[in-house]
Amino acid sequence: QVQLVESGGGLVQAGGSLRLSCAASGDTFSNYAMGWFRQAPGKEREFVAAINRSGLNTYYADSVKGRFTISRDSAKNTVFLQMNSLKPEETATYYCAARGAFIAIIAPRAWDYWGQGTQVTVSS
Repeated sequence: QVQLVESGGGLVQAGGSLRLSCAASGDTFSNYAMGWFRQAPGKEREFVAAINRSGLNTYYADSVKGRFTISRDSAKNTVFLQMNSLKPEETATYYCAARGAFIAIIAPRAWDYWGQGTQVTVSS
């Protein structure tokens, strides 16, 4: 079982950048593919990005391709989400998730472990 704690959220102006972090503990970090999701008030949780256990494969939602980058640091047991050119409509709570296999990654229900979320607010 793995525990996940996100950090790095905050208030940023449109066009700005933020870097989210998710620290994992409780199990071997390399056993898990990692993902980021977001959920705005009144909306369903949506997939943002995912990275496989080795870090060699990544996958992004079309809406964030070219602006967001997911990465992982095995020495620090941490996964990151670098977000550039942020838009007001991307205001949401951002969640980190973990699962064993790098399959069916878009569906939130496929992920086994979740963090508590970190708020990102993008002002216009």
